[in-house]
Amino acid sequence: MTALDPRDADVAPADISAVADPLRKSPALGRGDAPGQGGVLGPQHRALSIGIVSVVLLIAFEATAVGTAMPVAARELHGIPLYAFAFSAYFTTSLFAMVLSGQWADRSGPLAPLATGISAFGAGLLLSGTAGTMWLFILGRAVQGLGGGLVIVALYVVVSRAYPERLRPSIMAAFAASWVIPSVVGPLASGTVTEHLGWRWVFIGIPVLVVLPLALALPAIRRKASGPADADGPVPSFDRRRIRLALGISLGAGLLQYAGQDLRWLSLLPALAGAAFLVPAVLGLLPHGTWRAARGLPSVVLLRGVAAGAFIAAESFVPLMLVTQRGLSPTMAGLSLAVGGATWALGSYVQSRPRLEPYRERLMAGGMVLVALSIATVPSVLVESVPVWIVAVAWAFGCLGMGAVIASTSVLLLKLSAPEEAGANSAALQISDGLSNVLLLAAGGAAFAALGGGAVGGHASLAASGAAGSHPAAFAAVFLPMAAVALVGVWVATRIRTH
Repeated sequence: MTALDPRDADVAPADISAVADPLRKSPALGRGDAPGQGGVLGPQHRALSIGIVSVVLLIAFEATAVGTAMPVAARELHGIPLYAFAFSAYFTTSLFAMVLSGQWADRSGPLAPLATGISAFGAGLLLSGTAGTMWLFILGRAVQGLGGGLVIVALYVVVSRAYPERLRPSIMAAFAASWVIPSVVGPLASGTVTEHLGWRWVFIGIPVLVVLPLALALPAIRRKASGPADADGPVPSFDRRRIRLALGISLGAGLLQYAGQDLRWLSLLPALAGAAFLVPAVLGLLPHGTWRAARGLPSVVLLRGVAAGAFIAAESFVPLMLVTQRGLSPTMAGLSLAVGGATWALGSYVQSRPRLEPYRERLMAGGMVLVALSIATVPSVLVESVPVWIVAVAWAFGCLGMGAVIASTSVLLLKLSAPEEAGANSAALQISDGLSNVLLLAAGGAAFAALGGGAVGGHASLAASGAAGSHPAAFAAVFLPMAAVALVGVWVATRIRTH
């Protein structure tokens, strides 16, 4: 869940009063809070908190609703062969936008990139919703990705500037909680609208929801977080080198995605070209020492990528395995992951408790242990005698661990970043998250196809592909390596302290 951190499973209704608590009150006043101002919904922060959580709610609803309508759109636009590009277009442009947003926010504050991002997000939805061809639909997804990348990094800068350190875990927990209801309502609402009104209304209708977040968030951001971090210092210029590297990482990721979808010898050419663009760009955009897990900020950024990549790559294959190997319907396969949305939010809530702050490193390491165990447990249902409900239980614990880890990396990143570096470092965190998703998903898909699983083109195409002849070993070749990657994350979590 890439603030772009979409949850692909349908989430069942749950009592979310516990995870909503961080949005109601903070257990302690943060640095800079005046007495009586309360927490994130106190008078000082109420409008801003409601506004930015509404933005996250919009992104969450889009991720769950649009994903449901997209297969119908591709079929009507005669674009099934181009289906995967609707996903990769969003991803590649969002990577570039993340870097641009970080520099923009550090230079002049998060207000402009956030407003521009929300506008582009809505414009992309309208373009896709009115498209007459699949390529225009993909172009709309690319514009939407630009908006999403601008928004997610700008939101991190808003949190860094507008909230004292003690309140940041609470607002991050509220971000996680805001995914629960869209995960429940989004697919159902999207399916109903698609069936009765048509898929276009799913895309055209969502931009209407932009009005409320803009009306609530932007005036509060202008008061609390506008302008450069150092109002008296010189305005930093855009780093053209980093922008070129951002273009390189987007192009490289796109080429690698394309190569991973077509397992032929000729695919080595775009794969090598993608690596040539990607490697120097990643080394230039992520903090120095990230790949060797240097203590402090580099390990926080690396852990985000390790956790997100291993978990999302594994999750992508769970419904397909249940459908093809155990005969479940797609609906029942989705329900097996339903409780994950609630436990993810619960894990994020747990990390926000002040009494656990001294034990954050242990909490993150424990979370990665849960993630590794859950991924390793899932393929046990390939044995017919193992009940399929084991998947639901295992994934619930895995999501609990992910909620604690992902929210904690966000909190630690802001804690370890100087105000003038919050944008660039937030962009690095999101790049690590998104890039690891596509790389590990591509690696898992290649291993799956090589062992008789068939080609994999994207999340929603997994269940649609059928893959009735998939060999059980193909699924094991995905889950077990991803569990090993998650175990590496346990070690990385021990490196987040600077001393």
